[in-house]
Amino acid sequence: MMAIDCQEINNNMEWQGWFSLGLTLMVLITLAFTRISSYLVLMAALTILSVCGIISAPEALAGFSNPGLITVAAMFVVAAGIHASGGVDLLVHHILGHPKTIRQAQMRICLPVAMLSGFLNNTPLVATMIPAVHSLAKKADIAPSKLMIPLSYAAILGGTLTLIGTSTNLVVNGQYQTLTGNPGFSLFSITIISLPVALIGICLIFWIFPRVLPNYRNDPLLDQMREFTLEVAVAQDGPLVGKSVQQAGLRNLKRVYLVEIEREGHILSVVTPDELLKSGDRLVFAGDTEAITDLLRINGLVPSTHEGEPLLAGHQNERRLVEAVISPHSDCIGETIRESNFRGRYGAAVLAVARNGERVAGNLGSIQLQSGDTLLLDARPAFVTRQRYNKDFLLINDLDSEPPRHQHAYLAWGILLGIVVIASFEITSMMNAALLGAAAMIATGCCSANQAQKSLDLGVLITIAASFALGAALQNTGATSLIAEKVVTLSGGEAWLMLVLIYITISILTEIISNNAAAVLMLPVVLDITNTANLNQEPFIFAIMMAASASFATPIGYQTNLMVQGPGDYRFSDFLKVGIPMNIIIGICAIVLITLIYPLRP
Repeated sequence: MMAIDCQEINNNMEWQGWFSLGLTLMVLITLAFTRISSYLVLMAALTILSVCGIISAPEALAGFSNPGLITVAAMFVVAAGIHASGGVDLLVHHILGHPKTIRQAQMRICLPVAMLSGFLNNTPLVATMIPAVHSLAKKADIAPSKLMIPLSYAAILGGTLTLIGTSTNLVVNGQYQTLTGNPGFSLFSITIISLPVALIGICLIFWIFPRVLPNYRNDPLLDQMREFTLEVAVAQDGPLVGKSVQQAGLRNLKRVYLVEIEREGHILSVVTPDELLKSGDRLVFAGDTEAITDLLRINGLVPSTHEGEPLLAGHQNERRLVEAVISPHSDCIGETIRESNFRGRYGAAVLAVARNGERVAGNLGSIQLQSGDTLLLDARPAFVTRQRYNKDFLLINDLDSEPPRHQHAYLAWGILLGIVVIASFEITSMMNAALLGAAAMIATGCCSANQAQKSLDLGVLITIAASFALGAALQNTGATSLIAEKVVTLSGGEAWLMLVLIYITISILTEIISNNAAAVLMLPVVLDITNTANLNQEPFIFAIMMAASASFATPIGYQTNLMVQGPGDYRFSDFLKVGIPMNIIIGICAIVLITLIYPLRP
């Protein structure tokens, strides 16, 4: 047992320490009970601390140059390269398949997502998987609410598997290096703890979730979407030539269906699953905007062109999808798309047409345009700027979607593998490996510079960087020492009890504020606790990583939970029902494994 003179520390701590504690409490209350963005709250705290002179300018800005933050930013770009090259689509096509039960569907989702999440940022991975999981649910006649939470939870569990699996691990490692001067942890140093925990968590999903998750089948958002007529062509010498409609995966698409095929001037209005596709076939589909965007990601399908129409200038990767509504003053009203020379007149190709929320019969070239028609266009980025105030269009909406670079899919996976190998064998630092990977993704064309720029989640990056300032203030003013002494006293000097208290505190914080902010704020406190009680730091650092990432109980606790809330049509209580038991079981498993694997005292 340890005797601590907390009264002496209380007397020695000056006003700056109490001010930092009070400001931290205000930050936590603001983040928990208001909708103000976390990066705004933490930047306000940084400003106050700097203006009051509690931290110096270098200390206030130290977080923006932290190796962990730079690594997180670079991994955003790497994940963008995997997504933009169609790498995730490649995996989805081969793995999801046609499950017959809820448990089979969950297994096909959770295992690959958990594995990928160990090496890719969770947010773009889940964003890519949501449409695929929605389609899988329709194919298997399963409510999306049975699959969306498992998708998010699998990404969370998988993110703990490696140091680059989640931004929290990278940030904690970077801050640990800064505060202690130690070299930090290797890529797989946490895997010995997180792998068994992840397997237990996935087993819980398979065993309990099919019975406990709600069965919400209504999807009002999709019901309200416009239905377009879309025409695409089978690429010359592409991978779909010679395949049947069924083999090409075009028969059982959801929210979009194949209406007819135009081949050498003849129309096949009844398309059987065994119909073989030929080079240059024009396929007419009907479906909603989101489904059409997914359709255009299929390797082997290209925007259709009609005889006599000029090709759209510019490389395919420089173009994007745009929605435009024909105004009553448009010069092309009453003309067919072919007659209006739409491409030559506006520098954009019509991919799909919707009228009064419904598809228009016939192929695109023969559709006569009317006022109010909604067009889905393949256009250059400048089209939106040039036409936004043109009298021909009432509304232009940039869908910000670029076609995937399927030819680079395997290259993108190779670059990711290279990052893992370089980091695993410590050929260079984690930060350098991530930066090299990000540069390779852009240089090889796996993603464009525009996509790389947009992949950087500035809100997350600023939140992380600003959190460092608050952590520095708590440490410099002695506030962390006071908290550490209180925790040591409360635990009676028992190392295992300190570990439990730390884990519970971070777990609660990460459910009400961001997981990165919770980890950054608590790390200086934990370091002081380990120094005060003469404990090994390593197991406590791993406890921070696990507790900050294990955010299951609320949709606001982790970004992927928030992302699946809408598609799954979940209520707040649905997360509480499955998330609280998940938090408790995962926490017990993590604490037991840490105490069994690592000695808590030297």
